Amino acid sequence: MASSRLSPQLRAALAQVAPGRQLRAGVDRILQAGMGGLLVVGDGPNVLNICSGGFLLDAAFSPQRLSELAKMDGAIILARDASRIARANVHLVPDPTVQTAETGTRHRTAERVARSLGVPVIAVSQRMNTISVYVGDEHHEIEPAARLLNRADQALSTLERYRNQLDDDARSLSTLEIEDLVTIRDVVNVLQRIEGVERIADEIERYIVELGDEGRMVRLQLVELMGGVEHDRRSIVRDYRGGDSSVPLDAILDDLSALTTEDLIDPAEIVTALRLPTAALEAAMSPKGYRMLSRIPRLPEQVSENIVSRFGSLQKIMRATIDDLDDVDGVGATRATAIKDGLGRIAESAILDRY
Repeated sequence: MASSRLSPQLRAALAQVAPGRQLRAGVDRILQAGMGGLLVVGDGPNVLNICSGGFLLDAAFSPQRLSELAKMDGAIILARDASRIARANVHLVPDPTVQTAETGTRHRTAERVARSLGVPVIAVSQRMNTISVYVGDEHHEIEPAARLLNRADQALSTLERYRNQLDDDARSLSTLEIEDLVTIRDVVNVLQRIEGVERIADEIERYIVELGDEGRMVRLQLVELMGGVEHDRRSIVRDYRGGDSSVPLDAILDDLSALTTEDLIDPAEIVTALRLPTAALEAAMSPKGYRMLSRIPRLPEQVSENIVSRFGSLQKIMRATIDDLDDVDGVGATRATAIKDGLGRIAESAILDRY
């Protein structure tokens, strides 16, 4: 899996401490005051069992209250949703046998608590002026919003270039499908481009999570650039996957997502993920027709499934008459005419694009 992807647990923790959230405002006040702090986000029995000393507070959360309590050396225990401060000035006693790679006392404690209890722990470093989030075995250091915005802008520029290249490759594939000239290499090239686009989008999504309210414009641009990509990805895999119907579509998609960057460069890895029987890249392939049918307006997915089941390939679908299409369950005369006309327009457009 691409390293830029976040686990759901870490994603949720970063969202809690993103700009615009009350918790982030409190953490920023701690840093601005030149202090450090250790915050445990969760006050369940497992957390309370490792607490020693301190005092019960059970007060509503506010950034001002958090920064005042941080003046004391002990840890601060927050409710799971960070809406209340449960305890303050607490000494944490996590399992000392839990491995940690950290060196400072505060960060070693944070990592051990996160690993042993699975709750988010935030360590604010006075000396390094940093915010570190620990969840389970994961550790993430929060970057300044200005730096994240700069990285997000650079990633969006890269994504736009990749998306333009993907659109060109997808149009070329459509033309080859119409002419029945598709090879495994053509399919691999488009899937490589799609997976590259998906990975860049994953990285931008990480920035958006960390940016919180400051990432709204980045999200709007990401949504626009990624429109239709996942749908095309699923349609291409449905068109060209191997013949073993016992393998769920989502399993193949997951295998493609799990490919490392190095694996993605190797066409054989994509061929294997698709469950194709051959790695001969010049071998001819015929799409089943899902991708082309998805471009027909208001055509239900189940009807597309019925058409593919009846004819078996895109070429046979395109050669089918209106009466042939009308015989398919769920089509009918009006829809059969729309499908025939729609495929004709797509074919004409694809040929004109090529020549």
